Amino acid sequence: MTLEQIIDLLQTNKNFNKNISHWQTFPAKEARYVDFPSSLDRRLANTLGEKGITQLYTHQADAVRTVSEGRDVVVVTPTASGKTLCYNLPVLNEILENPDARSLYLFPTKALSQDQLAELHDLVDKLDVDIKTFTYDGDTPHTARRLIRSAGHIVVSNPDMLHAGILPHHTKWIKLFENLRFVVIDEVHYYRGVFGSHMANVIKRLRRICKFYGSNPQFICCSATIANPDELAGRIIGRRPVLIDNNGAPSGEKHFLMYNPPVVNPQLGIRKSAVKEAARLAKSFLRQKIQTIVFAHYRLYVEVLLTYLQRELKGDFDQGIKVAGYRGGYLPHERRRIERGLRSGEITGVVSTNALELGIDIGSLDVSIIVGYPGTIASLWQQSGRAGRMSSISLTIMVANSSAINQFLCGEPKYIFQRTPESGIIDPDNLIIKTNHLKCAAFELPFDEEEYADDIGSGKILDYLASENVLHRTGDRYHWSSDIYPAQQVSLRSASPDNFVILNRSNNSEVIGEVDYFSAPIFLHPDAIYLHGARQYQVTELDWDGKKAYVKEVDTDYYTDAETKTDLKVLRVEDEEATSDDSRKHWGEVTLTCTTVLFKKIKFETHENVGSGELKMPELEMHTNGFWYSFPGDIAYRLEIAGAQFGGSLRGLANVLGKIAPLWVMCDSRDLRSISHVRAPFTERPTVYIYENIPGGVGLSEKLYSQSDKLFEACRQHVRTCPCPSGCPACVGPPMEVGDDGKNGVIKLLDYMLALVPV
Repeated sequence: MTLEQIIDLLQTNKNFNKNISHWQTFPAKEARYVDFPSSLDRRLANTLGEKGITQLYTHQADAVRTVSEGRDVVVVTPTASGKTLCYNLPVLNEILENPDARSLYLFPTKALSQDQLAELHDLVDKLDVDIKTFTYDGDTPHTARRLIRSAGHIVVSNPDMLHAGILPHHTKWIKLFENLRFVVIDEVHYYRGVFGSHMANVIKRLRRICKFYGSNPQFICCSATIANPDELAGRIIGRRPVLIDNNGAPSGEKHFLMYNPPVVNPQLGIRKSAVKEAARLAKSFLRQKIQTIVFAHYRLYVEVLLTYLQRELKGDFDQGIKVAGYRGGYLPHERRRIERGLRSGEITGVVSTNALELGIDIGSLDVSIIVGYPGTIASLWQQSGRAGRMSSISLTIMVANSSAINQFLCGEPKYIFQRTPESGIIDPDNLIIKTNHLKCAAFELPFDEEEYADDIGSGKILDYLASENVLHRTGDRYHWSSDIYPAQQVSLRSASPDNFVILNRSNNSEVIGEVDYFSAPIFLHPDAIYLHGARQYQVTELDWDGKKAYVKEVDTDYYTDAETKTDLKVLRVEDEEATSDDSRKHWGEVTLTCTTVLFKKIKFETHENVGSGELKMPELEMHTNGFWYSFPGDIAYRLEIAGAQFGGSLRGLANVLGKIAPLWVMCDSRDLRSISHVRAPFTERPTVYIYENIPGGVGLSEKLYSQSDKLFEACRQHVRTCPCPSGCPACVGPPMEVGDDGKNGVIKLLDYMLALVPV
């Protein structure tokens, strides 16, 4: 049965359609072509002709022309629209005209680098010209590095390697920096938050070194659809690029369904498991050998879904149906094998985190199933775009879960289909990040007074570093004087550069995967069931100091899920304002202390709790920013909320604010967390906090502070219209968490915050 036939059946299936909260159909679009620009080298045009490309899409031609005029660009078009040619053509064109020209390609992941390198090699081979193209990353053999530094026309790398392996050793890269014509930055939308703030500082260091060697490269950036691509790219590269968004690529007919599983407990507002419903839907497509990708928000969900699908389809494997998992923590050779299997069609289905959201070539998939709102509208469209990559009909199904933000979107689909995707927010002037990169920059080249004359903040930081003997000041110059190598001390992606390696004791301590520092207490605590490729391993030992976890192979009917306890302290108030009556809202710097305190054993299929255990894990600390609202001390009395109920109502308020807030500041839902205190240590009042789950913060708290009334009104409307009687996961949280009258208490608190009740 074809996908088109299945879609026709679904449209007439009453049982299926009663769970569809919205069905959006996007008609097919024809390609819009333009002749090759006159500036394109004839050899390049002939090679494209041999590949069957006789014209360019409109956005490709616009990009090539604008770059030829000497301007920076950012190309913003959907997935699989041919953005690669937007930078390969100008780069190859320049090298054909000037063999001394050099280019640097930056991709956020090694996998994407390898993928794009293969496409570039194919084009270069067909050109039959000596254009040397190399990958330079942590996996590059030391024997090849000298050749790459001296002879590479195009160096393909990633921000981490540029930061720690190229810029600090610029004297070995003189040929590159003296002749650098282009810097390509792909997947610009990926550089948000902490990573993007670091990236802007790395590019600032790159431009500084280029200036020292007498070059001034153009920047060619590519991005998925976000609200501010030219602004974000501009903040990263240090100057505003030309926006190219005249998409001329064709697209097939696309169906986008929002599927809301049926309610199984009306009193508690609990719906059927989104994970199990997604597995059921995916199975129906896979059995018809329709290539399907399932996206899950968390690595645990990926492994649980993979387990279900492999068990259900076990008898179908002989018919050529194969399902694989894909996520961070899998070893590189494992991920490459899965990517090849998807391209060749050997693998019928894949269950992935957002790791396959980026533009890695995995061939033509037909169906994308998204388990729960992925956190941003941009991510939602990226994941949806993984289906229908060859102009064929495609289907996306977002399977909602019971959480507030998912139910809010099911009731208000306009937030997905009519609202602009999120802005990319970064803060390059974050004190910690900026200080670290000024150290790295001083190691690379001494600072002159003219470099920081217009930036008082940098001057103060340099003076401080000199007072700490990290730098040595001579006249108006700052020189590096410390013994340490600063770039090694700075991780671009997290607060800690350390990963935990997982060793399988059942197979001679073979390395089977890795987990980041902050996730280790959650997934690798003693007695945890670590899931990898739908196989189960029990953690027998966690060596915290050695950053190793030892596991053994087991066969259990349950998996584990850990819970953490978070304590919050206010360090500094940046701004505050009196609101209704005696309440105040604030934003400022906070510190979080997180400890994993217990784990639950969750039975496969039924998802019931079949056991638990206490844990004593190391405390992890993070400094960040937060927004908080403090009530008068007697608010419970004023609003007639019973004392025993007040704590639950405050928790419910924190729950709904934390779940809906990401839509208002347009960020990933994982970037914000919320907590409540009946009597907060700092304010000594009932207080709710929303804090940035990002070391150092990136400005989301300040944005919440300025838009708080809109957020409060949206939360009030959502809670009031929820059909549950006393609270549920779709609004404020279940009664067992917020109390029997939690919902009513939350409405009273929100009415007070919006000055809708007399006090």
